[in-house]
Amino acid sequence: MQTRESKIPGISLNNVVPTPEPELLTGVPVFFGLASPGVNEVKRLTLAKHFQQYFEKAEGYLADAIAGFFENGGRLCYVIALSDNTLKALKEGLEASEVLENVDLVCVPDIMRLADAEVVAMQQAVLEHCERMGDRFAILDAFNDVQKLNEQQTKLMSHNAALYAPWLKVESSPDPIPPCGHIAGIYATCDRTVGVHGAPANIPLEGVLDLSFSFTSTEQEQLHLTTGKRVNYIRSFPGRGMRVWGVRTLSPITEWQYVNVRRIFLTFGRWVNLNLADTVFEPNTFPLWVRLQRELGVYCESLWRQGALQGASPQEAFYVKCDAETNPRENRDTGKVVAEIGLAPTIPGEFIQLLLVQSSSGISLT
Repeated sequence: MQTRESKIPGISLNNVVPTPEPELLTGVPVFFGLASPGVNEVKRLTLAKHFQQYFEKAEGYLADAIAGFFENGGRLCYVIALSDNTLKALKEGLEASEVLENVDLVCVPDIMRLADAEVVAMQQAVLEHCERMGDRFAILDAFNDVQKLNEQQTKLMSHNAALYAPWLKVESSPDPIPPCGHIAGIYATCDRTVGVHGAPANIPLEGVLDLSFSFTSTEQEQLHLTTGKRVNYIRSFPGRGMRVWGVRTLSPITEWQYVNVRRIFLTFGRWVNLNLADTVFEPNTFPLWVRLQRELGVYCESLWRQGALQGASPQEAFYVKCDAETNPRENRDTGKVVAEIGLAPTIPGEFIQLLLVQSSSGISLT
């Protein structure tokens, strides 16, 4: 908080001026792919035409994916050009992206030009990156073949990713392209109009002429039996356009099986690190517990009012606990502060529990 001193003669007043809460952006992807020049340089794009201004040449699917992002409502993305289409180059690019605090989505369209085994290995590297970062979600492209995608999804496991099929036919490309850029635009639009708790599905895809192959409802159900509903299919509906028909993650855990639920918690972690980082410098005493409980409670209530948490009252939607019970003497002696948070994203009173641990090394949320 800042203070502002009164200028009235003979009177000394300090008015508290609220410090604005830092802006937390969502629906912001980083794209990795083949383009030149500028290997591993981060480029910030707010319009599709900026891509041509930064990059003289782009191979593969990168340019079309970025165009699809903006055409479907995206407003901000980052691009990191890779030196080549290899696992080593991708890992270097992922490392270069770690400084981007606004990024919460990851797209890698150009790896789909590679052999199947290489694609899976590079997608696994993206999943490891998202897990390590703790605040990013990967939008992955399925193979453009039903049999291959069945095998592909069995090799990918993550709370922080979703897989999409089939590929898209667009005017700018003679061949179908992976859907990740268009899907990222849908995420961004849903975030802006509803919030991260909104399901990024049943929204018409813009800039798409057709699908590389189509599913009937029966075929989709048969595929679900094979894949365990872990692939999100794009469907064509007469008079309604092409729409994403699924919001499943690649997680084997029931509580994390929906994209929007998982992103509520990832965004919660980003909010904590953005707004409570300064608490690591405060002494581990009762006033700090009160502050953490108050600020976490205010944010949780804002999520409830937005519709992200379920319940007729705040008590049904969330709880926050930071007191002597969560902070026994042994924790305080090691310099740790622990807060327990429970959020009910789907059913009132059924809480998914988080532990916030603050220490001299920073804040972690598990």
